[in-house]
Amino acid sequence: MIEMEEVFKKYPNGIVAANGISVSIKQGEFVYVVGPSGAGKSTFIKMMYREELPTKGTIMINGVNLEKLKPNKVPMLRRQIGVVFQDFKLLPTLTVFENVAFAMEVIEEHPDHIKKRVMEVLALVGLKQKARMLPSELSGGEQQRVSIARSIVNNPKVVIADEPTGNLDPETSWEIMKIFEEINRNGTTVVMATHNREIVNAIKHRVIAIESGMITRDEQRGDYGYES
Repeated sequence: MIEMEEVFKKYPNGIVAANGISVSIKQGEFVYVVGPSGAGKSTFIKMMYREELPTKGTIMINGVNLEKLKPNKVPMLRRQIGVVFQDFKLLPTLTVFENVAFAMEVIEEHPDHIKKRVMEVLALVGLKQKARMLPSELSGGEQQRVSIARSIVNNPKVVIADEPTGNLDPETSWEIMKIFEEINRNGTTVVMATHNREIVNAIKHRVIAIESGMITRDEQRGDYGYES
């Protein structure tokens, strides 16, 4: 599903965020990406959805070589990838329904299918009754649920989450994790960068630890492994 081979990423300021990363993630896996701040986690995540390109090395997503992908083919790739951000990135003037529907409208899905599918995913994240509200009328946890709904509305093969519980209180974070668990049970690959040691230690999945741009640990049902 996701293959990285000898991937390097050096930024113009000289910072090396990926230093020879090789990793394989299979369809249906749930993977936590952990490590200290500045270790290269966000770059690792961003390279998966081609927000960043490697300086050297090969990244394959579902058989597609991201480095060789033509710019006009990137939107097609991203239909197969759902992305959830720490700061939600919702459109403030659109309702909950419209924010989620937007991801389908850009690929010109039929309006009837959009309405049906959007209500399905809003039901999954527990927001069916708030479809007409604006993001500003929602709590942080509810806004993150909208972000998750938007990320899965096109039935992606993989969902990539960058610190999805970073701005949420502990109780809300557990609720968000239940949604990710449900998404994964339905067969979607989940790759999540996180600093939340309690969640990683309680809900066991594969753990990839990154330090100084290198994978230092890769364990099935691993622990967070860093001091608070």
